[in-house]
Amino acid sequence: MPTLIDFRRRIRSIKNTQQITRAMKFVAAAKLRRAQERALSARPYARQMQRVLGSALSRAQNPTHPLMARRPEERILVLVVSGDKGLCGAFNTNVLRRAQEFLREHAGRELSVMPIGKKGRDALRKRKIKVIGEYINFSSRVEFSLAREIAGRVNQMFSDGEVDAVFGVYNEFKSVLTQRLMVERLLPVDASMLESEPAEAGVAVDYIYEQPAEEIFSRLLPRYVETQVYRMMMESAAAEHAARMTAMDSATSNAAELMDQLTLHMNKVRQAAITKEIIEVVSGAASAGA
Repeated sequence: MPTLIDFRRRIRSIKNTQQITRAMKFVAAAKLRRAQERALSARPYARQMQRVLGSALSRAQNPTHPLMARRPEERILVLVVSGDKGLCGAFNTNVLRRAQEFLREHAGRELSVMPIGKKGRDALRKRKIKVIGEYINFSSRVEFSLAREIAGRVNQMFSDGEVDAVFGVYNEFKSVLTQRLMVERLLPVDASMLESEPAEAGVAVDYIYEQPAEEIFSRLLPRYVETQVYRMMMESAAAEHAARMTAMDSATSNAAELMDQLTLHMNKVRQAAITKEIIEVVSGAASAGA
């Protein structure tokens, strides 16, 4: 049976752990605020990019672009966006599980992955999956230059015919408590991905172009892919910080609950020891008196 010293030692250890989890919760909350602002501010830009491209596509006479080439999807590349660190609940596990499900659904084809995030990189390395490049340490601050580099490589591989389709698997930030797993097609780009959303208040937006619509569409299409990759990375970063803050908050509360339970058990053990000593003293006194 544990002694009082054992109980005190364990309570002290849990208290130290609680201080760490509380500090990590505050750090994650501060990072979440900045990441959430950036993720939410990027959504209108991405939607407007889709509207402009959809408008240019509808005006183009014969729109052709290497990124729109439709081929039998025999070679598929999957961008798996995960976190760079752990201690964020099931955040990384969920996105990796969804990536595995996607790969199983397309079994029989030539599959390759491009992990974005250290946790995804480490997990995918252990499996017999072809890994094409890796990008880590991005979630602390998502840079557009990195997204442009990833999109440029993906666009080049698709244009050269090395892959026939590109998909992205990531966690979309919904709220502090909720993340939604997403699987999105990045390439090839088709008209359904660029359809203009209904205009607000029923007012249709008509764009005036200086250059021909075909030229604008051709120049904006690679930027569209860059924007989508950048948005995926920012959504994942915000969702990771939210998941870590929630996990650390739960850990802090569990530590407090566990300390209360251990304190109760320690008091019971101490009370039992005191009662036993009193009985021994009384019994000894009664024996001496007899």
